[in-house]
Amino acid sequence: MNRVSSFAFRVAVAAIFLSFGISRMKAQEPASPPPKQEAAKQEPSKQEPAKKETVDEPEEERNPFAPEPAPTLPPGMAGSDANDPRAKLTPGLYDAGDASMGIKHVMLFKKSDAFQLGATDPDDPKVQKTIGQLGIGNTAKIPKPMHLVIAQLAFANSDLAFQGNHLFQGNFYGVSIYDISHPATTTLLTTMVCPGGQGDVSVYKNLLFMSVEMPNGRLDCGVEGFPPEPPPPAGEEKDKDKEKEKKRRIPAAQKDRFRGVRIFDISDILNPKQVAAVQTCRGSHTHTLLLDPNDKDNVYIYVSGTSFVRQPEELAGCSGEKPDKDPNTALFRIEVIKVPVAAPQDAKVVSSPRVFIDPRTGAMNGLSNGGTHGKKGMEKPEDTDQCHDITVYSAIGLAAGACSGNGIVLDIKDPIHPKRLDAVNDPNYSYWHSASFSNDGTKVVFTDEWGGGLGARCRPNDPNKWGADAIFRLKDDKLSFANYYKLPAAQSDTENCVAHNGSLIPVPGRDIEVQGWYQGGISVVDFTDPAQPFEIAYFDRGPIDPNMLVLGGEWSAYWYNGYIYGSEIARGLDVFELTPTKFLTQNEIDAAKAVRVPELNVQNQQKIEWPAQLVVAKAYLDQLSRSHALPADRIASLRKGIQSAESSCMSQSQLAKLKRMAPSLEKNAATAKNQADWARLHALAEILKHPST
Repeated sequence: MNRVSSFAFRVAVAAIFLSFGISRMKAQEPASPPPKQEAAKQEPSKQEPAKKETVDEPEEERNPFAPEPAPTLPPGMAGSDANDPRAKLTPGLYDAGDASMGIKHVMLFKKSDAFQLGATDPDDPKVQKTIGQLGIGNTAKIPKPMHLVIAQLAFANSDLAFQGNHLFQGNFYGVSIYDISHPATTTLLTTMVCPGGQGDVSVYKNLLFMSVEMPNGRLDCGVEGFPPEPPPPAGEEKDKDKEKEKKRRIPAAQKDRFRGVRIFDISDILNPKQVAAVQTCRGSHTHTLLLDPNDKDNVYIYVSGTSFVRQPEELAGCSGEKPDKDPNTALFRIEVIKVPVAAPQDAKVVSSPRVFIDPRTGAMNGLSNGGTHGKKGMEKPEDTDQCHDITVYSAIGLAAGACSGNGIVLDIKDPIHPKRLDAVNDPNYSYWHSASFSNDGTKVVFTDEWGGGLGARCRPNDPNKWGADAIFRLKDDKLSFANYYKLPAAQSDTENCVAHNGSLIPVPGRDIEVQGWYQGGISVVDFTDPAQPFEIAYFDRGPIDPNMLVLGGEWSAYWYNGYIYGSEIARGLDVFELTPTKFLTQNEIDAAKAVRVPELNVQNQQKIEWPAQLVVAKAYLDQLSRSHALPADRIASLRKGIQSAESSCMSQSQLAKLKRMAPSLEKNAATAKNQADWARLHALAEILKHPST
């Protein structure tokens, strides 16, 4: 395969996978040394001997979809549990075996026809047409099975957003909008075809925002893409001049190409209308909607671009040079778009913050991954020049950025000019992908997308510190490492599995997150004690294909108003409901369901407020019983008092009895064994004083 056509292949595939990041194998050193953990006492799983790597084989001729057996575990590392019920589920697209604990699968809404390839034969004209629309020219040396896989990936589902009774599901080919008034009978309202990948979405009032990064995106949402790059002149593929090679690797400039953030008016939910398209130099891999509490007239969009920088002939001012060659380089920055809510057509980039700058020297490339693990051991440190995802938490004025080589904390009180407060790295981390705050803002969970989401990274011999969550304490705007959490169940060689997107579940008194792990399924983790996170619920299916790694699984799993919704990359939209177990009671689930929000964009984290309902009080009692914070007879007395109040339809006499119980709880809080029980006792006392009726 000649260099240009191989590049076109790699660029198109990489653009599709860029959220999955095939080459994301870089990481950092921790801010504080992780606690030592003993390796699990288990024998490595029995696998077929790994095939000898063909080191001299050109990269473009390898099949990145072929299963690659896991190497031997590094010394001192432990892997996932091969005896877990999820480890050996039967394969299939819609008939795969499944396993669950604490989660009920309510329904799967299969992808609409608009987002289906509609072909199963790699020689089908639809397959070749789709590959052509992605800009891939000569496919002669691409293995035939990969033709089908590449074409299918052009229709991958991505992230979710919610508003009222509507769910918005992004796709590399557009957006699906669902009616979730009755989650068990979710219905599809409309699909909007608008290719460009990766289609991450957020919503505010009558506006829908969509990220576009791939070079096939058009200003008019046209499905035709752009013509494949022509092959180079004979012999040019042997040219070793790096600068010439770099220039020809960027697709030819196109006046109608769009890479950035689209803005749609969804006043008519069945007919979204594009009202603005804000171009950026690296496109928008993801974006974050930020609401400034001091500015009701505008919303702000933080743009994270991770792809190549387009040439200035296509978008003026774009430069992919290193900072020492061009101080205006589009690398080492994010973009901030200001969107007037009443006039979204006037949206524009208003700043390009240099969030990686060294404050002492002023160097733009002030952060590094510190070096990470690779196939041949530790690799050299590399500069961090991009953020993958940024979660803003306006209630505390902070943002947590997962920025390829680092986890960072930003001050966002001035949304146009965010300032970095702290940064950490970790040699066990390959690619810092996303972040979530605890509700009180004292913890941050960062995810590591080792293998970029396109690799099997949860096998028995894959270290459980790689491709995991890293939980940090956050105090005085500084991060300190607490522990790792990784999906405990082993997955097969053909299941892409790594930490991905999740959200908080609003169980009062606990820090709980539901999270997608691609074909590892869904895992629910309690990180109330950041040093000892543990799984409390899960759902998983078997691999899509037993012989080839086909991209699929839960891109994201988010809690919204009582249900968990999973964006299944290959299959469609999943709806789940929590069920009680020894780890989670029905009272705790009901208390979480008592929290209702009108809108949810997970990367714009909202502070959770619980109503002063007795069901919330009962959840606190269950937790105090579980932790033995109160004697059993005292728990029983409090439960009886709450039950009497409920049975009496909240009579004044029974409410008065509850109020008399509150002072003793506050006294108990003074001697609580830990901060969590202290907070639960105080919160319980407040509800008993003034329960809502």
